[in-house]
Order: sequence, then C-alpha cells, then structure tokens
Amino acid sequence: MSKSKIKECPEAPTCSVDYAFRRIGGKYKGRILWYLHEQGVLRYGELGRHMPDITTKMLTQTLRELEADKLIKRKVYHQVPPKVEYSLDDIGNELIPFIQYLKEWGDKQIANEQAIESK
Repeated sequence: MSKSKIKECPEAPTCSVDYAFRRIGGKYKGRILWYLHEQGVLRYGELGRHMPDITTKMLTQTLRELEADKLIKRKVYHQVPPKVEYSLDDIGNELIPFIQYLKEWGDKQIANEQAIESK
C-alpha cells in the first residue's frame, strides 16, 4: 500500500469526545478511577489485587498516564519499605458521575444479556 493511501491518526484530538476518551479510554483507566472513588485511597498492591487481570507493567504505565493527566494523585512516603498511595485528583472526581452512569448502563446491559441467555 502506498504511503498516500495510509491514514494516520493525528496526535491532536479532533473533538471533545476524542479528547475525553484519550484521557480515560483503555481497558483499565475507568476501573482504576472507579476503585479509587469507592475506596478513597489505595496502595499499588491493593489496586493490583482489585484487578487480577492487569500486569505489573500495565498497572504502572496506566497509573503514570492517569497521574500525568492530573486525574489521580500519587503520594510517596519515604520509608522502608517504600509506601505509595493513590487517590483521585479534583479532575478525576469530576469524572465519577459519568463513570457511574456508564457502570449503571453496563449493569443493565449485562442483566439484559443474562435474561436473554436464560430463556
């Protein structure tokens, strides 16, 4: 395929929806934000236990992205062994009503699928 036929995704978001999903999209970001909302403060290992399907590398990368986007706060305690706590930042808290709505929508869709399967 020639280079002229390949469409590249621009780095800059093309609309507000694109911008929002770049910040909270992906398999784990929404779940991390939700768990931090439910628990208030979680340590790295606690987050990992909440999500047994995430690798250590992916958890670290996702937390760094959320922190860079100012959706979560990272507090480091200088002690041995090191202690790091994560919590929602103000901007992350603004997302909770939307994540709540998505959760309720997901719960409804799962219930509908299960009702259809049980027939």
